[in-house]
Amino acid sequence: MAYVCNLIVNSPLGDILVQGTQSHIQYLKFVDALAEDALVRHEAAERAEVGRCEADWAESCKLQLQQYFAGSKMGKGFDLPIDPQGTEFQKQVWQALCEIEQGDYASYQALALAIGNKNAVRAVASANARNPIWLLIPCHRIIGTDLALRGYAGGIERKAQLLMLEGSSLNCDSSDQVTEKTKLIIQSNI
Repeated sequence: MAYVCNLIVNSPLGDILVQGTQSHIQYLKFVDALAEDALVRHEAAERAEVGRCEADWAESCKLQLQQYFAGSKMGKGFDLPIDPQGTEFQKQVWQALCEIEQGDYASYQALALAIGNKNAVRAVASANARNPIWLLIPCHRIIGTDLALRGYAGGIERKAQLLMLEGSSLNCDSSDQVTEKTKLIIQSNI
């Protein structure tokens, strides 16, 4: 899909590619997680740097992301126009994700219950994995029912760092994928 606006926002956890129409954000992901193919990442970043993004949301997006990573947006959600592209079911799951406040988290099972379909745990997990607008639709707030960290396309370490930034109380002891350094950082902030 070709987007009218391509914007790169620097963050302490890596560059973020934000794309969309003149009026709405439709895509937001960490550049290094876009694809395993370095050429795809390079081309996306190059597109973002070529032209100045003059979308209605661009400056507000930069500012709100900077505030988020500085910790000054805690307790408040993002106030940006989004238009995620997906099926009606995916949009329902993504809306439920947006109801999880900063500092909180939920499991796939809880998310399935939130949308009124307790048997849709796998479908909810699939929709969560297809979220096109990370951070603004907070898929990183989904953890295991045992409170352990589970997969995140942006990397399990980044997920731990995002949750820590938001003030979540984490159980990273049962997650082999989180390095000892991140475990120590998390434990020192609980």
